[in-house]
Amino acid sequence: MEEFGKILVSETAANSENPQDIINSNISIINLMREEKVNDDFIHEDALLSYYLDYYASQYSAGNFSQFVYNSGWNKELNELIEEGLALIGAEKHLELFQAQSKRVKLLSSVKIGKFLKGKLEGVNPTRDLLNNSAFFELDENLVQLNADFLKNHPDFEALPVEEIFAVLEEFVGHEIKRA
Repeated sequence: MEEFGKILVSETAANSENPQDIINSNISIINLMREEKVNDDFIHEDALLSYYLDYYASQYSAGNFSQFVYNSGWNKELNELIEEGLALIGAEKHLELFQAQSKRVKLLSSVKIGKFLKGKLEGVNPTRDLLNNSAFFELDENLVQLNADFLKNHPDFEALPVEEIFAVLEEFVGHEIKRA
C-alpha cells in the first residue's frame, strides 16, 4: 500500500464560514481511515499534522498545558509533530510558547513527570500548576484559522461531496466502507 496522496474534506466543510469545520472534516476522514485499518504511515503526513495540532489546541483550550501533557502522556514523537506542524502553518508565537512549555517539562525530574502522568490531574497538584501557562489564550495568533488555511491552501487538498469521499476511500482501502 502506498500513502494516500490527498487531504480530503467534505464540500460542506470547505464552504463553511467556520474554519474549525475544515479541521473537523479532516479529522473525521482520518478517523474513518483508521477504523478501516489504514496505518498512519499511509495517511497524508500533512493531514496528520493538522489532526495533531487540533488535538494539542483542544487539550490546551480545555485544561491548559498540563492537560495536554497528562492526556498525551508527554509523547516525544507527538511533541515533534506538533512542533513541526506549528512551524509549518506559520504559528510562530504558538511555536515559541510550545517550546518554552516543553522546556518546563524537560526541567522536571523523570520521577516527578512519571508521578504526574500516573496520578490524578484534579485536586491539589503542584506539577500541574507549574506546567500551566495561560499565555496561550492571550496570543494574537489564531491557531484554528492558521490550521484551516494550511489545509485549504495545501496542493493536495480536495473538497468533495461525502459520497465521493467514500468512493475514493473505498478504492484506496479496496473494500466497501460501511456507512454510519
